[in-house]
Amino acid sequence: MPTQGACALGSTFVVFIVVICAVVHQGTCTTSSPTSPTPVQKPCKVRTSCEDCLANVTCLWCMTNNTCSHYPVSNILPPSAVCSLAQARWGVCWVNFEALIIAMAVVGGSLLLSVVVCCCCCCCCKKSSSGPDRDDERLARRREDNRQRAAERRVDRKAHHDDIRKKYGLIPDSDHPYSKFENE
Repeated sequence: MPTQGACALGSTFVVFIVVICAVVHQGTCTTSSPTSPTPVQKPCKVRTSCEDCLANVTCLWCMTNNTCSHYPVSNILPPSAVCSLAQARWGVCWVNFEALIIAMAVVGGSLLLSVVVCCCCCCCCKKSSSGPDRDDERLARRREDNRQRAAERRVDRKAHHDDIRKKYGLIPDSDHPYSKFENE
């Protein structure tokens, strides 16, 4: 059973998608021939209904006093002197500005979090599958050094044993050219 937070997040996401679709739908492009004059839009103050007001994306509808005003684009959020966020409408009449901001923040945060998680997962997977890491390389170097030292010690031991064998005559001296003939 989904939790209450998950339901709220899902409904917020649906509201956000609907608002974006409505805004995009209202802002569709229409091409007109260069000879026909462009229609003059009514200023925001003259509009009397929410739907009429929000038909122009530069207008903001305030539910407190049912007035349409020009959206203050110099501020990101409309100041409380114009209209409170809970009563301001922009884009569609059935979503207040406060809910729109919360929905956009939740969706933006979710997207940002998912991008960060994906990047971390990709980096971790790439690091583990890229080959031997530093510890493996260090162990391989240490193993090779040990092999080289053991080979050097083996050569030294063999030379020392050969010297002892020569000293006691167990190995014929190859330096003496007539050593073959002495035993015959």
